[in-house]
Amino acid sequence: MKIAIFGGSFDPIHLEHAAYVRAAICELELDLVILIPSRLAPHKRLGAQADGQARLEMCRLAFEGEPRVRVSDFEVTRSGVSYSYLTCRAFAKYYPDAERYFLVGADMLEDFFTWKEPEDILKNVTLVACGRGSERTESLHARFRSVFGKDFLSLGFAGKEVSSTAIRVALAFGKAPEGLDERVLTFVRERGLYTHPAIAPALALEKPERREHSFRVAEMACARARSLGLREDKALLAAALHDCAKYVPLDSPLLEGFSCPDNVPPPVLHQYTGAYLAEKRFGIRDGEVLDAIRYHTSGRAGMGVLEKLVYLSDLLEAGRDFPGVEELRSLFWRDIDECLYVSLRHEVEYLNGTGKEVYPLTQEAYEYVKNQIENAN
Repeated sequence: MKIAIFGGSFDPIHLEHAAYVRAAICELELDLVILIPSRLAPHKRLGAQADGQARLEMCRLAFEGEPRVRVSDFEVTRSGVSYSYLTCRAFAKYYPDAERYFLVGADMLEDFFTWKEPEDILKNVTLVACGRGSERTESLHARFRSVFGKDFLSLGFAGKEVSSTAIRVALAFGKAPEGLDERVLTFVRERGLYTHPAIAPALALEKPERREHSFRVAEMACARARSLGLREDKALLAAALHDCAKYVPLDSPLLEGFSCPDNVPPPVLHQYTGAYLAEKRFGIRDGEVLDAIRYHTSGRAGMGVLEKLVYLSDLLEAGRDFPGVEELRSLFWRDIDECLYVSLRHEVEYLNGTGKEVYPLTQEAYEYVKNQIENAN
């Protein structure tokens, strides 16, 4: 008997997961693939959005009618972090006489050396990865043999690159991502997964083109959030709501009780009214989220990480087009503090060069970051 274990957060499970499983069944002539959603993946503690039971159900829906696929709650029902070596060890005991394989995504293969107890995993299973470019594959094969004395297998199936983060952002904005099975999409919508009750009413206040801008800001912010140690759901909420007051006039009943700071120029006003709406009308109580909305246009001295992320995502989202934007986007992924410094410098220099007034908070933000950069060097 040939079996394969396929673990992951599956948050949510998407069509490329399914394609990988079917390719493995075909190429390895598997009798059974055991799909194991993790309770808490060690590398994704900031990313999980749906609970274990919901992810189990989505996996079952995705493989409904597939006799050689079984969804297991082995990790979801256990306490603590889901470590692959413990799972592989357990299933080696369940299936002692089977040929056992462990399916991983190609993007995880290079990280395998840093996993907890990788040698223990390889005692109990043969590692299998999606196909890769030949030069890169040969290098990894050699490294595996050198480090572990055992090789991994590569499937001919290469698959498409699909971002679970991008899928979750699209779902939060009420879109239908191409990468989801229709049954999974229906389940997500029925359960209200991957969104927040404030997002839909906030977006309803925006014009269609502004909603698309907010969507692109959220895509960028969420893609960078985890690498900055931020929760994805906080980045999503702040990005989705950052422009919620863009078209809400000051005399609107929605802004009843709002007190405007002194001498706020019109282009900056909506950051303050947006934070007011987020708190008073949409029930947001998270101070970091509110501050990210409140200062997303001007910036300020001593910005928190979430504030920096939303400020820069608003400035650099894919729809923006101005001289130097590509260089700034590249810097955004490498060093967010350096990106903030360069962006604020450009803003201040541009306004000074055109004779326009620099909003005091923006000037203070620039001077603060400039001092930080200079002191660090």
